[in-house]
Amino acid sequence: MDFTREQRQGEVRERVVASGFVRAADLADAFGVSLMTIHRDLDFLQAQGWLRKVRGGATALPSAQFHGSVAERMSTMAATKQRLARAAAGLVVPGQTVLLDDSTTCLQLTREFAGRTPLTVLTNSLPAITALAKEPGVSLIALGGSYFPAYDAFMGLHTADSVAAFRADLLFMSTTAVTRGRCYHTSPETVQVKRAMMTAATRRVLLADHTKFTRDGLYALAPLADFDVVVVDDGVARDEVRAMREKGVEVLVVEKG
Repeated sequence: MDFTREQRQGEVRERVVASGFVRAADLADAFGVSLMTIHRDLDFLQAQGWLRKVRGGATALPSAQFHGSVAERMSTMAATKQRLARAAAGLVVPGQTVLLDDSTTCLQLTREFAGRTPLTVLTNSLPAITALAKEPGVSLIALGGSYFPAYDAFMGLHTADSVAAFRADLLFMSTTAVTRGRCYHTSPETVQVKRAMMTAATRRVLLADHTKFTRDGLYALAPLADFDVVVVDDGVARDEVRAMREKGVEVLVVEKG
């Protein structure tokens, strides 16, 4: 079968996401194209945030420079993310304006808003927009900009400018990694939008499961001390929790069960 460039890149993306890792040489053989062509495809898909090029091929597994595929992030620590979202939702007061980032952790919050309406919710997350579009009692404001398919969200300068036009009572945000008391992400576009959200919110809440404290990120966002509340699960080391509290951060530790 002859593939157009777009079809081939779509197939390459799906194979990498499904397998976790593919060899460039195997892709070249499978599609009957040169290794150079496959490398160009991988460069293109990496720039879009779908995968990360590594020696000999490409991977969909997260790293300091790659956030992982949407599917991988949705399935990782799903039950823990639900518990964090349920606890964080207790901070919401009916009548507030809430900012919601594009993280899969905060996406879980959309299931918790029904009993806390009326609310105004601003978000750049397409799944969150879809989930809240028909929710009674929620006044929804979609933050536009450039759509990043690999994040399933709107990112970049125009999104950050959209955020700056509003003022929110409460921000819910997650992060890719927490290292030495600071939050990190894997793309500058993400940092740009999340900084704008932090500036626009009166109160900032970070949701982070314990795996975030074992990862590295490339682009620094903000120190944990810049958040009013940090919601974590009980898998976070006690030393980490103590260090946050010593810096004046309110830490809410969510127990299992």
